[in-house]
Amino acid sequence: MTSTLTYRPSTSGTTNGAPNTLDRQASLSSFPSSRTPSNPSMRNGAPTTTPPMPGRRGSISSSRSPSTPSSSKRIAQQSEGVRRNARLKSQYPADSTERHVEYILVASFHVDRGPIMEHQYPGAISGDENMLAELMLPDQAHVRKQDWTIFFLHKDTTEDEEKEEGAEEDLGERKISTGNTTDGEEASQKTAGGNSNAAKTLQEQEELEGGEGPPLIYVLNLVNTKQDTTAKRGAVVKAMAICTRHSFLHIYKPLLLLALEEYFRSPFPETLAALYDAVNAMDLTLMPRLTVLERSILQASDTKDLFIEKFEQMIKQKTVEDSKANDLPSPESPEKVGTESTRPSPHYSTPRDTHEFESRVIYNHIPIPIKVPTSTSAETVGDFSLIKLIQAFSSPHTSSPQPFLIHPHLTTNGAYTHPIVVLVNAILTQKRVIFLGHNRPSGEVAEAVLAACALASGGVLRGFTRHAFPYTDLTKIDDLLNVPGFIAGVTNPAFANHPEWWDLLCDLPTGRMKISNKLDPAQITDGLVYFRQQNPSFAPSTNGPGGSGVPSPSASADATGDVAFMDDLLRSVSSRHGESAIRSKWRDYVIKFTRIAAAFEESVYGASALFVGAAVADAGAHGVHGHGYVWPDESARARELGANVWRIEGWRNTRSYYAFIQDLAAVWERRPIRSIDLAHHHDRLRCLKLSHEDSAAIYLALAASVRTYDEICQLLTVTPESNAGLFYLSLGLFHQEVKVRLATVELLERIMVHEAGRHFWAGLSRFSKLAFARVKRDFEGAAAAAGKANGSVESPVVGGSEHEDGLDARIRAMAMAG
Repeated sequence: MTSTLTYRPSTSGTTNGAPNTLDRQASLSSFPSSRTPSNPSMRNGAPTTTPPMPGRRGSISSSRSPSTPSSSKRIAQQSEGVRRNARLKSQYPADSTERHVEYILVASFHVDRGPIMEHQYPGAISGDENMLAELMLPDQAHVRKQDWTIFFLHKDTTEDEEKEEGAEEDLGERKISTGNTTDGEEASQKTAGGNSNAAKTLQEQEELEGGEGPPLIYVLNLVNTKQDTTAKRGAVVKAMAICTRHSFLHIYKPLLLLALEEYFRSPFPETLAALYDAVNAMDLTLMPRLTVLERSILQASDTKDLFIEKFEQMIKQKTVEDSKANDLPSPESPEKVGTESTRPSPHYSTPRDTHEFESRVIYNHIPIPIKVPTSTSAETVGDFSLIKLIQAFSSPHTSSPQPFLIHPHLTTNGAYTHPIVVLVNAILTQKRVIFLGHNRPSGEVAEAVLAACALASGGVLRGFTRHAFPYTDLTKIDDLLNVPGFIAGVTNPAFANHPEWWDLLCDLPTGRMKISNKLDPAQITDGLVYFRQQNPSFAPSTNGPGGSGVPSPSASADATGDVAFMDDLLRSVSSRHGESAIRSKWRDYVIKFTRIAAAFEESVYGASALFVGAAVADAGAHGVHGHGYVWPDESARARELGANVWRIEGWRNTRSYYAFIQDLAAVWERRPIRSIDLAHHHDRLRCLKLSHEDSAAIYLALAASVRTYDEICQLLTVTPESNAGLFYLSLGLFHQEVKVRLATVELLERIMVHEAGRHFWAGLSRFSKLAFARVKRDFEGAAAAAGKANGSVESPVVGGSEHEDGLDARIRAMAMAG
């Protein structure tokens, strides 16, 4: 399973406490410029030779005796102990110059002058104070006692080209304004950095920051209206905003509530300074930095103590540091940190749920509890609900379906395509999407925009939030129309009367979507022509499915699988499976789409940049070969590719497509296992009826290639708990060949001692654990008999004392040991 690289880029350049930094007045805007910034080249090529894999043993075969499961477990435990001895790094180290919050803004509504900016602390973030004040005071804010808005500020790239020639100053000290990336056609022409050192430095910096420039500045804004008989119009309207580089800006909501109330009583810069110092004093040093694979596992699991060992080790490290700093006897030597299980210091406690790190902010002598997400997915900004978005547009469609205007990129299941699928198709194919919430709070439309970005991303794709405007108004329509493929939230009903401004209008109050009659028709592409030549019986029509306005046979047959997926999703929602379960389903949906797109490109164009290392995976390492998505037969493959042709071709010229290629190249460089495609072979076990020889080759290859900690993490990313977990791997315990059963036991033993793998092992069924105990008992019984025949006095023990009654006790003992 492919995981998107989601770094937390350093922002020390824009947040250090030097006085000259605060004095610089950077220009900021919520709208990106239309120019094309330079961007690093995309590395799409796959290595032609199999890279060396250190620490791997040879595969198990009939020509040699397999290693005993117990010895494999001891080796895995030793490796785990060595890894735990390594010092963990904090995601937010104490010596970092990066601030949690960079600016605090206050705006108010003046009866004669309109929105005005009152204060910008600790310095001016932008010279365009009027623009910021308008964003902080949305339309109709005075009719509501309280409202929330969110908007993004973009970094300017206009100075990059000026500094490319001979510039050697820190890139982080550059001014910030409204720069942004452009559409996919321009992105495809981006070249590598120039020959100068400045160009190379710029390229390296942009690669570290995700290829789209530095992270956005996220602005969380609170508007309050206070009734005041002494004021004109009888009310005072003020707004306070927090500007941060953290995408989890929703954690600051309780602080904004308290601070704005305090500002009404004391409207002075000292009030902002108190809030600024309090939030930046928040201690997150005990939050461990997780790898890409660990983050992927954590996001796909609901287990509340997953990777709890890392938090315990961070506490141990912190306890040792505190003891040294205070010249107190250390409770344990540094050499033993991570190797022995000791109770954490009473001063620090492990989180109740490792998905969130619990901290607190002391503001006005009040401790405010804060829960910071340990790991966030790509394009996940703020606190939103996918369930709320899905229900808002699913209920009207279910009760009274209305046909859409046919467009091949959007209506992939005909005129009655589900609205949520239409929305995702629109975002994937870079259409202009507007969420209209007439007479609704601006915070509601902002939440819908953020949820839509996360929906299309699935935690895998990116490039949506950089062109998203959670809230905007009619005065900025000219700037908005200069942004290709935007996603905007508005409250003014005038937008509905101008279909030339948008491609898809999502009306929140009614729960209906409308495709613009001004939308340009889809162009016939080379990929569509080639696919028709190769698969004439499965080729889509020129107008897409349901071109006549009536559901076509292909649509009714659900060739895309979207109908079945939405039915399953709505059942999960009605069964109250929770937000995390819905997000996991969408993640799988987007991953499936990208894998199908890769298969389409390979079928039509002969190769695909969406799968790095195809030649390596097909080389036959460990006796298996193959890569990519798995279909039961060629007919099913051609049918599903044909149903997705328009959607894939529409996506191939977008920002998210090129960004995904960059992410895949970065992930490939850090992937522990490159010789085989784990997702492909796991899907073969899951979807196909394999021969004994083919299944044996897969189990033996997995046992031979998955040994180290990181390799097990990579395997667990393709076997999430929401998708049967280790069930299909455990079927190797029932294989007819002895060496396959032993190899499966060996693999499961390594997983059992893994920090995350032990939770996957605990999720296995009782039947699988019985089979595991039986295979291990039979093998060690045979080994003991052979040892006695050779005069050995050692007798192996299986999962506990042989005098215990029944297999259940042995299984419990093995589970505890794992």
